[in-house]
Order: sequence, then C-alpha cells, then structure tokens
Amino acid sequence: MNLIHYIQSFHFVRLIMLLIGFVPIWVSPAFALDGQIQIHDPSTIMLCNDKYYTYGTGGTSLVSDDGWTWLRGVTPARRGMAPDVIHVGDRYYMYISSNPGGQPHSQVIMISSKSLDPESPDYGWEDGGIVNSTDGVEFCNGIDPGLFLDPINGKMWMTFGSYFGYIRIVELDPKTGQRVDDRFKNIAINCEASIIIYHDGWYYLLATHGSCCRGADSGYNIRVGRSKKVTGPYIDHIGMDMLLGGGKLFVGSGGRIIGPGHFGLIDEGDGVQKFSCHYEADLDRGGASVMDIRPLLWRDGWPVAGENCKEGTYEIESVRTGTALELAVEGVPVGGRRRRGARGMFGGQGGVIPPQDVAEVSANWPAGNIDIRMSNYMCQAHQKWTLTPVTDAGGYLGSPYFKITVAGTNRTLAVGDDAELVALSAFTGEPEQLWRLDQLADGTWRIMPKVASIIEEPLALSAIGSSFATLSKYDPTSDKHRWLLNTP
Repeated sequence: MNLIHYIQSFHFVRLIMLLIGFVPIWVSPAFALDGQIQIHDPSTIMLCNDKYYTYGTGGTSLVSDDGWTWLRGVTPARRGMAPDVIHVGDRYYMYISSNPGGQPHSQVIMISSKSLDPESPDYGWEDGGIVNSTDGVEFCNGIDPGLFLDPINGKMWMTFGSYFGYIRIVELDPKTGQRVDDRFKNIAINCEASIIIYHDGWYYLLATHGSCCRGADSGYNIRVGRSKKVTGPYIDHIGMDMLLGGGKLFVGSGGRIIGPGHFGLIDEGDGVQKFSCHYEADLDRGGASVMDIRPLLWRDGWPVAGENCKEGTYEIESVRTGTALELAVEGVPVGGRRRRGARGMFGGQGGVIPPQDVAEVSANWPAGNIDIRMSNYMCQAHQKWTLTPVTDAGGYLGSPYFKITVAGTNRTLAVGDDAELVALSAFTGEPEQLWRLDQLADGTWRIMPKVASIIEEPLALSAIGSSFATLSKYDPTSDKHRWLLNTP
C-alpha cells in the first residue's frame, strides 16, 4: 500500500471512531486486563483521587480503581484523535488532535481540569484553545501529541506528527500549557504517536512505526532512539538518527496480540516502572483494539518491554542468596536416597528419574500450618510453587492478584497473624493469601502480599541470610527483595 493510500485509509478509520465511539461487546478471557478495555490511541494513564484514567480516540474514556479492572468513563469536553494527558501543578492538561478539512491540515487543542474525577467539585474542563496547527503545505501532519515534563529543569515539551512528514517538538509553558514561542524542531520521520521519557541522563523518544487501523493486518510496532538533549538528535542502537528513519525495536507483535502502539509511561516509584499501549488486534477478544499494561525494564541503557507474571510452576530463587523458597519439611531426594549397587556409588539408578510424586512425599508433612524457609534448590516437591491468578479478587496495574501454592497441593503461601510467612493447609481467598508480583527494571521480581494483618505499611518477600525468608519494608536498592522465577 502506498503512503498516500495508507494515510487516507488510516484517517478514514479514525474518523469512523470519532463518529461511533467504541462499544465493548465481548467477555474477557481469564488472563488479560479485566473489564471494558477496548480503546484506540490511549493517553498516558493518570492517577487522580486513587483512580486511574485514560482517554482515547473518539472520546473513549476508561477508569479503574486498581489498574486491573477497567470500566467506561465519562467522555471529556472535547473529542478527537489520540489525546495525551499530563499532570502539572494542580491541573491536568489534555491535548487532543484533529484534521479539520482533512489531513495534513491539523490542530491540537488543549483543555484542562483540576481533577479527572467527575464526582469531584474540582472537575470541569476549561478550553485552552488551539496550541498547535499545521497548514497542509508544510511537511508535518501535527496530530498525536505526546507530553513530557523534564525532571531535570521543569521544562514542558510536546511532540507531535504522523507519517505525513516529520515528528516535531515544541516547548510549552508548564504554568499555562500553551506554546512558549513559535519555534519547533524536527526530530524523527516515518512514525507517529511519539512521546519522550527520561532515564539515567538520557532522553528517549518512543514512537510507533508501521501500518495502523487495519486490525490483525496492522504492522504497528514501537521503536526508540535516545539523546543527551531533549531536542535531539535521537540516535538508535546502531547509530542511525530517527530523523533518517532509525529506531531500535522496543516492542512488536507476538503471541495472540498484534500491533502495539502509543507508549505511555507509568512510574510507580521504588524502581517499578510500567507502560501502557494499545494493540491493534487482540485475537482472544475478537480482534478488537484493546489496552494493555506491561512492565518497563532497562538493559544496557535501553528500555525493554517486560512481561506480566504468567500462571505456571516455578522455583522462587533469592537473588541475594541463590537459595530457593520452600516448605520447612524434611526433603526427600528425587529418586530416593543413593545406595551402593551394581553400577557403583556414582553410577546412578539407570534410566530417567521421574519428578517426585507430591502426593507420596507430602504424606509425611504436618497436617496444619507449616513454616517457610530457604535452602539450596534440589528439584524437590516442597520447593516448587504454582502461581495462579485469582478471579474476582481485584488486582493492580496490569495484573490480577495471585495465589501461590506448593505445586500439586492446596498448601498456600500466606501472611500469618504475626506478619511472618506461613503455608496454610488450603486456600480460602483471604487477602493475606493474595500476592502481587511486579517485574523490576532488571527483570527480577518483587513479591508482595496484598495485606499483612498487623502491619499497615507495604511489605515485600525478603531473604535474610541463606535459609530464612520473611517480610519487610521494600528497599529498592537491596537484593534481599529481588527474586527470580525459574522454570523447574
């Protein structure tokens, strides 16, 4: 498909979105963001009054109490294409693009409110007028605004643009949300849905490449370049300028989802970062365009798309000690204890030794609660844990809560009355038995109970020495709270 044909079809589809909006009509699969998550071009997710908000093309609005289950929200005062939102001072600024008169004529309009919560007395959108426009002659279709507040100097910037020409950056006044002056700089080409983030001395420009708005035939993918200056040049990992079409792949299609686009940063603090995006087609939801939230990792100075925790059986290994979480019971060697025989002391038994039968070895375990400890991993049944998402128990940004049980049993990891770890005889669904698992920037995991009965502050699974596991206040600088999930 040639560029002009693509652009025309792309904006025709977006126009249809504006006219009819989105109506969720499917039943959610067991393991994906829950609720009504159909949206295209979602804005950066904002937290306001303990609720999460995002806005998309056509006036779509989604809201969530926990970041896991989403509902349709109130349509903002203006509709348009690919809005973005930023919180500066006591106001939320929303920037909404459109193509009045047809592309590449464009404009970006700003509205602002002191709250995103329609129930708040501070809620109410004020119109800030046109912040940017393109005349249809210059080589830029100024849609898809992306907002950035520089943590170093407090300056505010907006990037914009689509496949018809350049991605541009302009400076905004953080006190008013308006343009500082008429200057702009071209920083990329052959992409759209651009946005800037900052990490460890570098500015990163993330932008969406590929074809849009064609469902499972969409080629959307997110690419990235970096610069020491917010105005560029943004160079990829092989030294190519994004102004010349460069860009390191950040995330593309995979599994049952096609066409990720529209990156939005979510920084939860304590070293936990996530990102939002939409998929052009989720094959498990009838090919609908839906939102997702995933961990944001960093490797060798580049952002990496992480994966939310998946159901499965794992060894839970401490990064600090290299030992594994286990029930405090007497272990039984896999295959039984070694005996002298025809093969000699070191000749083994011959043949393949099967995994332990947990029903057999657990016959000698205590009937009641069992303590938790750590030890060298030896493939034994009491060292293998199954993580299972719990339905109708809520969740957190991007994921449901999990139960953690000894594989093949009902023995459930929980927080005891003394705020220490314990394995209960069965899972009953109490909050002390629910766990959240956040992937950290280095790919390790932070494991936290939903609640601890006698302690109000958030606690995380912690390795003390090589044999003792406990719960303690999370320290993002310490390896004692970092864990690996290894496939047994």
